[in-house]
Amino acid sequence: MADGDATRRRTRRIPKPLDRTRLNDLALHYVARFMTSSGKLESYLKRKLRERGWEGEGQPDIPGLVERFAAKGYVDDEAFARMKTSGLLARGYGARRVDEKLRADGLGEDVREGNRPAEAEVREALLAYVRRRRFGPFGRPSAAPGPEAPHKAREKQLAAILRAGHSFEHARRAVEAQSEAELEEWVAEARD
Repeated sequence: MADGDATRRRTRRIPKPLDRTRLNDLALHYVARFMTSSGKLESYLKRKLRERGWEGEGQPDIPGLVERFAAKGYVDDEAFARMKTSGLLARGYGARRVDEKLRADGLGEDVREGNRPAEAEVREALLAYVRRRRFGPFGRPSAAPGPEAPHKAREKQLAAILRAGHSFEHARRAVEAQSEAELEEWVAEARD
């Protein structure tokens, strides 16, 4: 390597401290790139403020900025909650897991309550989860030797379904179902 430039280390550019314009641009870029909630936008801006510092006049009005973005329609908590809820239910997660995710995304109790899945949606999500993971009637017989092998497999399946946010009653119903038709009939009962 004859060139001395190749051996020089790259120095990391230190970002400029934020002012009102840069903070607004940062928020605008974030909401243009990601569908987000007002809580997530606020925590993102606070994190960037900690990382880069503030050189503007007075203190930054992050809650005011988030409110302005919500008023303009750049941030819509209801639409975000609907999108997250439908996505999590499609992947087979239960009502508890959906509520935990919406809370983690900074959504208030009223928004979470308005997007709580109905019983039929929860059962359909459970059916999708059990089918995808091959639990209960969708599973293959255990190849493990020993009389307690089916019991251990059942416990593991129950634990996985509970971690996915479903109630114990629903998890037990799915794992103990004798056939796929029985489980699908149970899901159809909730739709009626």
